[in-house]
Amino acid sequence: MLIALAAIFVLAYAAIALEHPIGVNKSASALLGAGVLWTIYALATGDHTLVGRQLDESVASTAQIVFFLVGAMTIVEVIDAHDGFEVITSRISTTSQVRLIWLIGFVTFFLSAILDNLTTTIVMVSLIQRLIAKRDDRLLFASLIVIAANAGGAWTVIGDVTTTMLWIGGQISPLNIMAAVFLPSLLNLLVPLAFISFSLRGRSIAPPPKEDGLQGVDPFERNVMFYLGLGVLIAVPAFKAVTHLPPFMGVLLGLGIVWLVGEIVHRDKDEHVRGPLTLAHALTRIDMGSIVFFLGILLAVACLEHAGLLSMLSKWLDTAIGRQDIIVVILGLLSAVIDNVPLVAATMGMYDLAQYPTDSFLWEFIAYCAGTGGSILIIGSAAGVAAMGLERIEFLWYARRIAVPALAGYLAGAVVYVAQHAWLH
Repeated sequence: MLIALAAIFVLAYAAIALEHPIGVNKSASALLGAGVLWTIYALATGDHTLVGRQLDESVASTAQIVFFLVGAMTIVEVIDAHDGFEVITSRISTTSQVRLIWLIGFVTFFLSAILDNLTTTIVMVSLIQRLIAKRDDRLLFASLIVIAANAGGAWTVIGDVTTTMLWIGGQISPLNIMAAVFLPSLLNLLVPLAFISFSLRGRSIAPPPKEDGLQGVDPFERNVMFYLGLGVLIAVPAFKAVTHLPPFMGVLLGLGIVWLVGEIVHRDKDEHVRGPLTLAHALTRIDMGSIVFFLGILLAVACLEHAGLLSMLSKWLDTAIGRQDIIVVILGLLSAVIDNVPLVAATMGMYDLAQYPTDSFLWEFIAYCAGTGGSILIIGSAAGVAAMGLERIEFLWYARRIAVPALAGYLAGAVVYVAQHAWLH
């Protein structure tokens, strides 16, 4: 059974990677792979009660991420419908792509630390769509946003789902992880940022054509929806900290607030003017194909986790290699292929807090490697999947153009963390 599950996952992954050459949408491959994997697992296991319970758990955890993604993307669409990003784009005066990409990179890095890497990616990719007309240029910027968002999310307990898992599990603490992982995460951004900006030397920004203004939207309404939408997204970590409810509940609450305010603001407008500005219309504009892909790939990986393949892989690495630093680096590289959430969950189950206490080398290094390793391939992180949907980034294009500088940044940050830890301890 395990060999069959591994082979099917590899085939599904290959189909996703070769989406354009074979002419099959990646969402279809992900859904087919997830369905076949769970079918084989259920038939081979025979314990329908156990498999049903495991599938319920996987659907529950996957649904939380999907609901969060739907809510965040809808809020961003509402902001865009009101031309809200003009609040930011009107303040950017540079015409140099090099200066802009450094600005975008650092804004994304720090915003991801206080927001989260997924929402930050959605917001920043939507922003560059308002700034840059040429899609080829936007692809480079969107790829850099993925790297910056993952790097920024790795050094705070609310910036990435894996650091949140480690925080809740007691493996890391908020202040120590910030002090330990900030410098490696920054280097993880700077290396690919320098590489990409070097290729943009001498190139100027080609902005999209300016519209005369959206009918029915005045500056006050535009500002209200922009600051309200962005404020709701930024408030999600605080909502989680206060209520201890999962982040998707905060996003859904915020979605309701944005919807209510929008209804009040536009209640006196004619239907043909009000319709395109409503949240109901925004729901029709979000990229459901990407959401379905995300659902499929997460359920496929969850099947591998429940079958024990990921735990077996981690234990094999522990036996075959032995050195913790190399094992964690390899786990980070694997997170570029396999979702980092089950990998971190498997690692948390392998090592005992009694042997590896809070804020030990193992947990901090896992937080860095699992958080940033997913940037090496476009499907290796939630941020990458979101950008893939928003800008239609091809897997092979990203692998050719971005994987090498992203890998260089990942390894540079890993070396800095190991050296920093040895020096301080």
